[in-house]
Amino acid sequence: MAKNLHDNICDEIRFNALFKKHAKDLSNFLYYKFGDHLNPKDKTQDAFIKLWQNCKKVTPDKAKSYLFTIANNLMLNEVKHHKVVLKHHQTKPKHYTNESPEFILEEQEYNLKLQTALSNLTDAQRVAFMMNRVEGKRHKEIAELLGISTKAVEKRIYGALKKLREDIKEL
Repeated sequence: MAKNLHDNICDEIRFNALFKKHAKDLSNFLYYKFGDHLNPKDKTQDAFIKLWQNCKKVTPDKAKSYLFTIANNLMLNEVKHHKVVLKHHQTKPKHYTNESPEFILEEQEYNLKLQTALSNLTDAQRVAFMMNRVEGKRHKEIAELLGISTKAVEKRIYGALKKLREDIKEL
């Protein structure tokens, strides 16, 4: 019986210790990688639920890796779902419009260029730029969240803007 306790994490005390040790790190990891709009705390809870459901299969030395993999996959599934929802919303027919077909085509082309240019940024630049421009966070807030200096944040945002200007001539 004692050997069985060391083979998995189904013991409540061991699971609680694992939760206390990794929950905050996992939530922070998801927040920094995907942002706040996808509910990283909910996905952290879901990952621990899945870990509990599969506790007989997971050894204590593999639990952290399992948690981070499950949580990352949950977030990726959520991103995928949001893309489907967004695509569905874009395909809804408009009942009326005062925009010319040329304007709509130019807008679509510009959005495509913008998405491509954003995907060409480094992860560090994209995270800092999106936190600043989309979420409206100040440089100091971003620096605190990412654990870097405000100068590094400024450099990342400046680099992102420079790269976006190069990639999108109309900007």
